[in-house]
Amino acid sequence: MEVRELGRTGLKLSCVGFGASPLGNVFGTVSEEQAIASVRLAFQSGINFFDTSPYYGGTLSEKVLGKALKALGAPRNSYVVATKCGRYKEGFDFSAERVTRSIEESLERLQLDYVDILQCHDIEFGSLDQVVNETIPALVKLKEAGKTRFIGITGLPLGIFSYVLDRVPPGTLDVVLSYCHYCVNDSSLGDLVPYLKEKGVGIINASPLSMGLLTQDGPPEWHPASPQLKSACQAAAAHCKEKGKNISKLALQYSLLNKEITSVLVGMKSVEQVEENVTAARELATSGIDEEALSEVESILKPVKNQSWPSGIQQS
Repeated sequence: MEVRELGRTGLKLSCVGFGASPLGNVFGTVSEEQAIASVRLAFQSGINFFDTSPYYGGTLSEKVLGKALKALGAPRNSYVVATKCGRYKEGFDFSAERVTRSIEESLERLQLDYVDILQCHDIEFGSLDQVVNETIPALVKLKEAGKTRFIGITGLPLGIFSYVLDRVPPGTLDVVLSYCHYCVNDSSLGDLVPYLKEKGVGIINASPLSMGLLTQDGPPEWHPASPQLKSACQAAAAHCKEKGKNISKLALQYSLLNKEITSVLVGMKSVEQVEENVTAARELATSGIDEEALSEVESILKPVKNQSWPSGIQQS
């Protein structure tokens, strides 16, 4: 598995990261045995980056990931753990007091002394000025106290990243996690990469399958995409199936092509899913992407290219 450097942190992450939200039973029930086996296989296959949040499954994801990592019996410096703060089952709270308490709770659930990355979760649902003036300074203190090695922010609308980065001292933030903006149907994160590099932050891209849009089975009922975007993705998936191709594999490989993005986070909840993702990454490294299938899918998705959906409280 290829590893890539994360900004200026010195961390080297596997190009495929293990998204642990499914371990919180977010997409159907996952047994503890299944979770432990998935994490073990991922680690043995060269995946060293595991991302969770107290929000996923109302803290269950962190607890299960903690057990699974402990079961590895591997040295702590052989894997990278990221969690988040500010978003909970009960709602959003970006106050300094809450995020400071949050990391202690997370470390207990994860059975760790520190996390490698602590991120403010989905900041578009809070006041961005509070995030700049209160939350991030609290995260800096947690970094100084050794609770986390690095800090970052996550969210959907790309504008939140420059809003915050332009208002905090240079070098304050180490990483941004963006999702659904570097996929076959929406690669708008690509336009922001030069700016993020100039700011010295590492880039993580989550949800290369666009929260289920780029899958054979299609997205969950609650998916916020427009009917037009959903039907275009459905048509692309059907086209792939007809050609004997798998749209999810193609989509993951597309997201992995951009080497400026350190790691692509994919939710995984079974040994089979881990195997599929590892195989897709290995095939890409040895034989490249299926250019013909990619250009056919891109032309089907052209009318909806870079179409997203609203997220968060409208920022004035």
